[in-house]
Amino acid sequence: MRIANIDGRLALAAGNGYIDVEQASGGAFGADPQAVYDVWAEFTNWAARLDTSGHPVIGVTEQTLWGPPVPRPRQVFAIGLNYHDHAAESGLESPAVPPVFTKFPTSLTGHGQPVALPADTVDWEVELVAVIGTRCDYVDAADAWDRIAGVTVGQDLSERGLQLAGPAPQFSLGKSYRGFAPIGPELVTVDELPDRDDLEIGCALDGGEVLQKGRTSDLIFSVPQLVAHLSAVCPLLPGDLIFTGTPSGVGGARKPPKFLRPGDVLTSWIEGVGTLRNTMTAP
Repeated sequence: MRIANIDGRLALAAGNGYIDVEQASGGAFGADPQAVYDVWAEFTNWAARLDTSGHPVIGVTEQTLWGPPVPRPRQVFAIGLNYHDHAAESGLESPAVPPVFTKFPTSLTGHGQPVALPADTVDWEVELVAVIGTRCDYVDAADAWDRIAGVTVGQDLSERGLQLAGPAPQFSLGKSYRGFAPIGPELVTVDELPDRDDLEIGCALDGGEVLQKGRTSDLIFSVPQLVAHLSAVCPLLPGDLIFTGTPSGVGGARKPPKFLRPGDVLTSWIEGVGTLRNTMTAP
């Protein structure tokens, strides 16, 4: 199953387009994309039984407004240094426990939406984003995938100047400018994936220059391990996001460093999940 936030409304993928969930369900489920995560089990049961042929399909056009498939999460967790090669390019040891920070929810935006660059040191970090579907409180790793609603493509955009400003780094603030957490276009349930633990992940600029390319099987801490670790500290709530970390290839680690510029189109992809595009603009 694939769902999306189309023009601010919850939509279910069907054929070459989408079905409006509120209309198709006769109001049993509302139009708000965020609200569905609080009734995820009921929603997935309904969607599995739905005969999509009996409902009008909304086609995707250049005018389609893609919002984030999770527009208002209560908590956003982000994991640093979660690929060995990224830790190495950062000049750091691979961590023994997951380094955790947050991206504030107001930084979220959707596929196709512009991102204003507040400085000339904004970096890219493509990430698999896991979405919680059921409250997680002291969840074992063996049970964690059953608590995941699905996954989506994300970018942990980072303004390195603010992020690394001393005397104490400002990770959360430097990664939370407006639009610095694009996700989408869809949330994809894991049964749709060729291998939920081993997916190609990467990003490139519009000219075709590949910036990052890796596989999620190289995560130091897998999605189930992250759910177990985080839920031992605090409950994870339906609709919460986990940005799981980025592979090597970030701009700040290059010699010389390379950063995003106005006019750049950043294309991010994950095998079986989708392709996310965002254009960088001047402040």
